[in-house]
Amino acid sequence: MLYTLFQVAPEWWGATNMANAILEVQNLVKRYGDLEAVRGVSFAVEEGEVFGLLGPNGAGKTSTVEVLEGLRIPDGGRVSVCGLDPQRDSAALKHEIGAALQSTSLPDKLRVMEALRLFASFYKRRRNPEELLKRFGLEEKRNTFYNQLSGGQKQRLALAMALVNDPKVLFFDEPTAGLDPQVRREIYDIIEELKREKKTIVMTTHYIEEAERLCDRVAIVDHGKVIALGTPRDLKAHSGGTTRIEVRLSKPESNGTLKNLEGATDAREVGGTYVIHSKRPPQTIVSLVKHLEAQDNELVSLEISSPSLEDVFIEMTGRRLRD
Repeated sequence: MLYTLFQVAPEWWGATNMANAILEVQNLVKRYGDLEAVRGVSFAVEEGEVFGLLGPNGAGKTSTVEVLEGLRIPDGGRVSVCGLDPQRDSAALKHEIGAALQSTSLPDKLRVMEALRLFASFYKRRRNPEELLKRFGLEEKRNTFYNQLSGGQKQRLALAMALVNDPKVLFFDEPTAGLDPQVRREIYDIIEELKREKKTIVMTTHYIEEAERLCDRVAIVDHGKVIALGTPRDLKAHSGGTTRIEVRLSKPESNGTLKNLEGATDAREVGGTYVIHSKRPPQTIVSLVKHLEAQDNELVSLEISSPSLEDVFIEMTGRRLRD
C-alpha cells in the first residue's frame, strides 16, 4: 500500500532540513471551536520552489496558508516565513510576501491603476505599476472600474497586486477557482512565467492538472493532515507504476470483485465509476470483459490513462479529490 511506502521513506516528508528553506511549518494546528481544521501539518519550501497544497475543499489548505500569511493565529506548532514569525513579526513580514486570496473584493468604482498605486503605497519596496499593467495584460483596462472587469481580469489584477512589493514569497489560494478553462490557462501561463523567474510560490488547489503542471512538489492534504508529500512524478510513480482503467457498468459490481481481474493490483468504486489499477492492462481488459459476460453485465464506458495525483488520493482515502 502507498501508506506503507511513505512510512518507510520519511525523507519524502521533509524538506525541513533543506539548507535553502525559506518557509517552514512544523506540527501546525488550527482550531475553530470544536473543529480541528489543521491537525499537525509539517512541510518546508525551498527558495525558488513552487509548492502546492492539493486537497478537497475543507481539507485545511486555506487555514494553513492564512496562518503563514499572518491572517490567523495558530493553536499549536511552529511557523517561519522568510525567517520571520508571522504573528510576532507581522509588520516586517508584510513587506516580504504577496498574496492572492480565494476571492478579492475591491470597491466597485476603484480603477485598475488606482488599485495598483494604492497597494504600492503600503510597501517600502515596490514595483512599477506601469510594468505590472503591461505584464498582466491590463493596459487597456487601466481606467476601468473594478466592477466592470471580467472574472479573469479581476484575478489577473489580484496577481498583479500580489507582486506590487516584489515579494520573496507568493501565496496563491485557489488561483483559478471558478474561472473558465481559457482564463485558467492564461493564469497557468502567468504562474509558469513566475516559476521561470525562480519566484517562491505556495499555492492551494483542488485541481489535479493544476498541481501536476505547475508544482515542483506537492503536499496532498486531507482532513487537516498531510497524507503524502513529494514531486508529482514521484508520487505518481509510487502509486504502484500501474495503468489506470476507469469503467462504468450497466449494473453495480460486488465490492472487491474486480480486484481479482488478471493483472489488477487494485479496484475501487468511486462515485459510480470503477477505478482499476493494472500492471498488465491488455490482460486486465480481456479478463474484465469475460467477467462481465459471466455476470450478464455490460460495459458502458472504458478509459485508460496514466496514474494521476488523484489516483494517489483515491488509493489513500478511497475518495476522489472533488467528492
